[in-house]
Amino acid sequence: MKAIRCRDKVKLDDLGIEIVSIALPAALALAADPITSLVDTAFVGHLGSAELAAVGVSISIFNLVAKLFNIPLLNITTSFVAEEQAVLVKDGDGSTCVDQDDNTGHQKTFLPSVSTSLALATAFGIAQTIALYFGSGFLLNTMGIPANSPMRVPAEEFTSVRAFGAPAVVLALAAQGTFRGFKDTKTPLYGIGKYLIAFILLWKLNKEVVLVIPKIDGEKVARYLKSGGLLMSRSFAVLVTMTLSTSVAAREGPLPMAGHQICLQVWLALSLLTDALALAGQAILASSFSQRNYDEARKVIYRILQIGLAAGVGLAFILFFGFAPLSYLFSTDSEVLKIARSGTLFVAVSQPMNAIAFVLDGLYYGLSDFGYASYSMVVIGLATSAFFLLAVPKFGLAGVWTGLFLFMTLRVLAGIWRCGYKDTVTVYYKAI
Repeated sequence: MKAIRCRDKVKLDDLGIEIVSIALPAALALAADPITSLVDTAFVGHLGSAELAAVGVSISIFNLVAKLFNIPLLNITTSFVAEEQAVLVKDGDGSTCVDQDDNTGHQKTFLPSVSTSLALATAFGIAQTIALYFGSGFLLNTMGIPANSPMRVPAEEFTSVRAFGAPAVVLALAAQGTFRGFKDTKTPLYGIGKYLIAFILLWKLNKEVVLVIPKIDGEKVARYLKSGGLLMSRSFAVLVTMTLSTSVAAREGPLPMAGHQICLQVWLALSLLTDALALAGQAILASSFSQRNYDEARKVIYRILQIGLAAGVGLAFILFFGFAPLSYLFSTDSEVLKIARSGTLFVAVSQPMNAIAFVLDGLYYGLSDFGYASYSMVVIGLATSAFFLLAVPKFGLAGVWTGLFLFMTLRVLAGIWRCGYKDTVTVYYKAI
């Protein structure tokens, strides 16, 4: 299979409208965390270069600890809920509905994946708070920030305070994963603030599905843990690679690290917006595939890749001409701004590659191809990490940025190879 069929034009048919209707609200929800980091970066950047560099290190640590558990749980919940919901609709099985309101007769849907996800989210959130609060010093040492560094105190304070939001973040993500499985990306936009988001999403979700069940489904938990273990390995590979990029940049000194932090946060914030397309593809693909609608699954794959490439090119043009003025929001230090602007080409040119890489992630998850998603990322992470260790001491920040571009390029190549190698991959053979 060709990764993208150029002869298939991107048109606004029913499938295109469905993708856009899911992706646009999802983009707003996905932008919340990167925008929070950008706001933190903008405010702290005016305090000084050491403080700005400290925020970059702290955000990297928070992502390493939190997203090691959050991202797998979010993606697995989306896929499993979409599969269960699609099978329920196809079979017309009313046995999964439980009447909870004698006045209105409104029925809640019983989906085991939902209660399992929320239980795991609670445990993961508490564990993350403990790890971040009590282990911040050890984590900073691991990142190469010694006790006498000017970045140490502000980095430790920022990490410790932000740790208390971890339980709400994980619960909110589990609830978002459920709504995404329903192809509902609008409801997660109701909340503002970590704990408020968690409360509102659980309240809304409680109207539709049974949140707590008296009996734990051991088979469902085992399936979560097996798939979660694979995606945790994938997340670990991604986060270690990204953390290593931050660590080697930090060793260049406060000024280079501050400039790198501006580039990295803009790069992540905008490139992650294309993850909304991956989310749309995941939900639609999981639904189509669980109903054995393989022709629809093939169309989803082609269309998502096309739209992803177009979105990446658009972001590249916006950043190439708009990054320099945007950098003024993050610092007034002329040296820091000079370093940040030197990364304009990296931030802009990498956007199409980022877009395709994120879209391919969504296709893996939609087909529950968690094994390949995990193993390929471990290999890619090792290769990129080796590049960082060899190139950065010689080329500085240019080596960091080149390594990040290599990281995304290898992810795209791995995805294209997977899609094309259909003779031995039965899942893709059926879908494509």
